[in-house]
Amino acid sequence: MSEIMGYLLIVLGILFNVFGCVGLVRFPDVYNRLQAATKCVTLGTVLLLVGVALANGTGPMAAKAVICAVFVLVTSPTAAHAIAKGAYASGVPLWEGTVVDAYAELKKVKREA
Repeated sequence: MSEIMGYLLIVLGILFNVFGCVGLVRFPDVYNRLQAATKCVTLGTVLLLVGVALANGTGPMAAKAVICAVFVLVTSPTAAHAIAKGAYASGVPLWEGTVVDAYAELKKVKREA
């Protein structure tokens, strides 16, 4: 039963990774692309690794897959945040259809205080 669940999680993880890759190609600016990469690809990779751990049962392969999943879960959002903040600081423009620039509003409030 856990093997079937593992294969199901692997397929689901692959689907999330594909959707994240489509988002990387289709989204208009670096900030939206980072969101696709961070949310879809992180979730897809974690699901894939947990599926590998379930499909293999206990053992060194399952332990390595869980350790890698935790590593991806911690580092991917942190890296995306650093890239987004660096892009904003270097002046990469937002997409012209962007409605709210919360970071600019936060900087304005800090200057006024």
